[in-house]
Amino acid sequence: MYAIVDIAGQQFKVVKDQKVYVHRLDAAEGTDMEFAKVLLIDNEGKIQVGNPVVDGAKIAAKVLTHVRGDKVLVFKKKRRKGYQKLNGHRQNFTQIQIQDIILG
Repeated sequence: MYAIVDIAGQQFKVVKDQKVYVHRLDAAEGTDMEFAKVLLIDNEGKIQVGNPVVDGAKIAAKVLTHVRGDKVLVFKKKRRKGYQKLNGHRQNFTQIQIQDIILG
C-alpha cells in the first residue's frame, strides 16, 4: 500500500514506516502530524485517484528531527567581463516518519 501526498508544496510517494525529508515544517520534534492532501492511494492494486484529493484520506506522520541539507554552491560568471560571483546555500529540512495511511 502506498500513497501520493502533497506535503509543503511537494508531492511524495510514501509507504508505512518510511522516513522522508520535507521542507521545514512548523512543528516541534516528536509531535504527530496529519496530512490531508492525499492525491492517490494504491491499496493492493485497487487505486483511488482524488479529484483533486481523495475524500477522507489522511497520512499520519511523526516529526523526527530538523536538519540542514548539504551546501550547494552557486557560481555565476560572465566571460571576458571580469564578473564572478560565488554564493553558498543550505536548505532547511524536516525528517518525518510515516506512521499510517488512513483510508477515507
